[in-house]
Amino acid sequence: MVKSISHVVKRPGRVFGDPDVEIPVAEDLTTTPGIPLREADVSFFSRVEPLETQNIEKGADRDWVWSVYSPEVADYMRGHDERMKPLVDSAEVSANLKPSGASRNGKDLTEDIRRAARELGFGEVGFTRFDRRYLFECKRSWAKFPHAICLAMEQDYDQTQSLPSLEAEHAHFDTYEFESKRGAKLADLIREMGYHAQIHSPRDPISVMIPMFVAAGLGQLGANGQLLSPHFGSRARLMMITTDAPVTYDKPVDYGIHAFCQKCLICVERCPARALVKDKVWWRGAEKNKVIYDRCRPVMAIYEGCGICMKVCPIQKFGMPAVMNHYVQTGEVLGKGTHELEGYSLHDKGYFGPGRLPNFERSFFDIPHGRREDWLFEQFKERIAGEDIPTDGELTEFARNVKSAIDKNGITRDT
Repeated sequence: MVKSISHVVKRPGRVFGDPDVEIPVAEDLTTTPGIPLREADVSFFSRVEPLETQNIEKGADRDWVWSVYSPEVADYMRGHDERMKPLVDSAEVSANLKPSGASRNGKDLTEDIRRAARELGFGEVGFTRFDRRYLFECKRSWAKFPHAICLAMEQDYDQTQSLPSLEAEHAHFDTYEFESKRGAKLADLIREMGYHAQIHSPRDPISVMIPMFVAAGLGQLGANGQLLSPHFGSRARLMMITTDAPVTYDKPVDYGIHAFCQKCLICVERCPARALVKDKVWWRGAEKNKVIYDRCRPVMAIYEGCGICMKVCPIQKFGMPAVMNHYVQTGEVLGKGTHELEGYSLHDKGYFGPGRLPNFERSFFDIPHGRREDWLFEQFKERIAGEDIPTDGELTEFARNVKSAIDKNGITRDT
């Protein structure tokens, strides 16, 4: 059954120099450009319950994952962290670097910067206001400039389709390394144009980024909790540069994703952890399919980053133009119910095709919760729940561990 078309979204080609593409949006998929928001609620929560980076808020399990990584994953992650360290260090001081060229007398630099970013290999580039409501509490003094340049770089397609695997983790983290280097080059170019450029490293973010990417018209929030971009869906790694260069903001776009995801729900149905929920809720002022973190995290840690919600998304697999054209022509979700899209393997449980999911013992989901110091206090309370009184040495060791945990919170890199 051919669907009536509400509107057609025109986007630049996947690679710089490719022709523009057109994405038809069926009438029954039309909802709201961007993300449905209750602006007053977003502002309220940013004041009374400011967001915090996972490296602090989820510090206990950020440390725990190293105890369950396979030796191969642990070796790779250590190498990645070493390679990223100088890039993160340079990003930390980037706001203080002075422009190296003369300003262009207020000339709008939007298209100059967009073209430069595309030439450097970024697949999606958009401009919007840097929304301080999404800043992490520990980073509130870091953000210096008002305009956000939103940059998405595609990770390798073939490696991604092997999810979950160490090969797919290479695609994931190698892309961070590559885009960080290209982002540094773009920041240098902006300084040569006469303006400041602050790099927000993808491994040390200062805020939640997806709302600003959506505001810049680069996609919409999917049911899997990820940005679904036009060409590569959630197969994208995000970073931002903020600047005081004169730019014109892009606008949010209705790609039809909100309604399409509710018709698709493959990621919800195929999640091995049952961590995705089909019904949308209002959360901190945004309407979304909320991810259950405590169910997602242990599967991610033990199964090479998991990412099955990315793998089985038709937007990621086939691209938004193909998926939306197929829906207009047939009213169906491209690939739904097929092994090509929905099948995956877990290294110790075997293959799971459409309709089949792995089972886990309840204890599998018992992971540390909260901040590092919170978890230490929980363990200490269990220790003294009996009649034994801790020795002076044990109390000293406990205090030393708490101090170490609090100190580590000052190192906010997203490791």
